[in-house]
Amino acid sequence: MTRSSDGRAVPPDTVSLLTEIVRSLPAQVPFVPPEAIERRSGHRIELRLGANESPFGISTRAREAALEALATISHYCDSESHSLRERLAALHGVAMTNVVIGSGIDDLLGLCVRAFVGPGRAAVMTQGSYPTFGYHVVGYGGTLVSVPYRDDANDPEALLEAAERAGAHLIYLANPDNPSGNAWSPDVLERFLAQLPARRLLVLDEAYADFLPTELQRPIDVADPRVIWLRTFSKAHGLAGARVGYALAHEHVIAAFEKIRLHFGVNLVAQRVALASLDDPGFLAHVVTQVAEGRRDYERLASGLGLRALPSWTNFVALDVGSPERARRLAEQLLERGVFVRRASIGTLARCIRVSVGTPAERESFGKVLRELWSQP
Repeated sequence: MTRSSDGRAVPPDTVSLLTEIVRSLPAQVPFVPPEAIERRSGHRIELRLGANESPFGISTRAREAALEALATISHYCDSESHSLRERLAALHGVAMTNVVIGSGIDDLLGLCVRAFVGPGRAAVMTQGSYPTFGYHVVGYGGTLVSVPYRDDANDPEALLEAAERAGAHLIYLANPDNPSGNAWSPDVLERFLAQLPARRLLVLDEAYADFLPTELQRPIDVADPRVIWLRTFSKAHGLAGARVGYALAHEHVIAAFEKIRLHFGVNLVAQRVALASLDDPGFLAHVVTQVAEGRRDYERLASGLGLRALPSWTNFVALDVGSPERARRLAEQLLERGVFVRRASIGTLARCIRVSVGTPAERESFGKVLRELWSQP
């Protein structure tokens, strides 16, 4: 008799009804949430610095829009997200047919994989980079091919070579990258695209694009059918809990997504707060400035302890502590002290802990705890 995760007996015929793909998958999730970590460890998290959330709140306009939207929460949302798509199209200088809204980038990654990857098809990503893409690939029966980082950055040549060998339809790139924080320059991306064959698609995850300086930003070109650009309101806008993301791509790609997306997946409140947040660019600029200051604080902290902070263009910093074993132990010790951070479990960056930029007070508290732990034999 097969048993479920809570020990209950599962009738054999239930298991036999599962698809072959699902039956072959191990029980897995891309990330264990901090709430679950608290429940499992018994340690209360006082400093939540592992989820790359924004501690700087949300726009006043977004808050007002949320409260106003609650008055009509008994209504269904606009399944076409018309107003939000219209605003985003104007912001990026594209047509509404080039925009689709999803419940965060994780949802959009699922659409990319579902549309272009399936049993017998391959997809390529960097080993140790944002794991949700790979989660979707294996979940839809595709073959995941991963390549190592080179000098703590995504390796363009290795990604292209792996895609060619595997005949991969999709190449995933987080730029800026998670968890390294590294970003390709526009020149590197341009050379990559110049070598990308017509039958390969690049899924360009730009969750942290709002933190990029002007010189590292590349204009979005939806006329190129090989690129799917992904953006989110979860980071600089501070709307992680609202779950709003969007994809920009050639209209033929967006039309394919429209066939399979969950049409009521982005709720009424989420749509309206995202729209209101776009109308408050001053708030966004303030957050970006605060995050840059926080990254500098972490760099100084690392330097003072003889550690290396990897260069970052995101709202987090990866601290190189020397080895995967040390990183694992340090993350455990921090959790025992009520500090939640992440670390990569595989790949060359497993030697690092990744720390989100907190408020000045949170950064000061984190620095105090880290200094105490690092000074212990």
